[in-house]
Amino acid sequence: MIFLVKLLLAHLIGDFVLQPDSWVKAKETYKLKAYQFYIHVLLHGFLVLIVLWDLSYWLLALILAFSHAVIDIVKIFMQTDQNKPKWFIIDQGLHVFSILLIWYFWFQPEITFSVWMDNPSIWILLTSFLFVTWVVGILINALLANWAKALEESEGESLVNAGRYIGILERLMVFVFVLTDHWEAIGFLLAAKSIFRFGDLKESKDRKLTEYILIGTLLSFGIALLTGMMVKWLLGYQ
Repeated sequence: MIFLVKLLLAHLIGDFVLQPDSWVKAKETYKLKAYQFYIHVLLHGFLVLIVLWDLSYWLLALILAFSHAVIDIVKIFMQTDQNKPKWFIIDQGLHVFSILLIWYFWFQPEITFSVWMDNPSIWILLTSFLFVTWVVGILINALLANWAKALEESEGESLVNAGRYIGILERLMVFVFVLTDHWEAIGFLLAAKSIFRFGDLKESKDRKLTEYILIGTLLSFGIALLTGMMVKWLLGYQ
């Protein structure tokens, strides 16, 4: 497993620490004509040898550098100004996946999935994670649907789906804080959200909007709290 961590470290250093913005812009502008692209690829291979500190892994470094180059070429020609965020995620996902795949076939580690599949704690955490992040958001939207319609005209402009992702993040944080017994952090999170929302609510002078946000926030925090407490109770019996 330490080899996998080292390979991921090499990738992070090469793609984020040692890749200036000027290199990224050069690759986007000149594509394969940019010399920065080839330096970037060679740097990734060199970093693999550095973190492993063994020249006998030169073929592994070459394979990783080649796979990195192929993925970057796909990104260079598929990415546009409109889909940059999407291709950033795809690019990094493919890089991590290729590293995992090459690591697995090169080192052939013994991985027993039955240990994970038969562990009830894993299934409890997975189910609760999905519940507090995705399901609760849909549940709250359904419960507040009638009030939401009444506020559509009065509420100002906002980022697309911003409320959904804010809710997912806050519930996930509350859930983690409960599992790790950091109750004070939940109070800090609630206070921080109240401060950020206070200015908007004060300026809008819309009592319905204030009540709607307050109910949604309390539902979101309350369900995340109860879920976290339930999961702690279930895990205590495993």
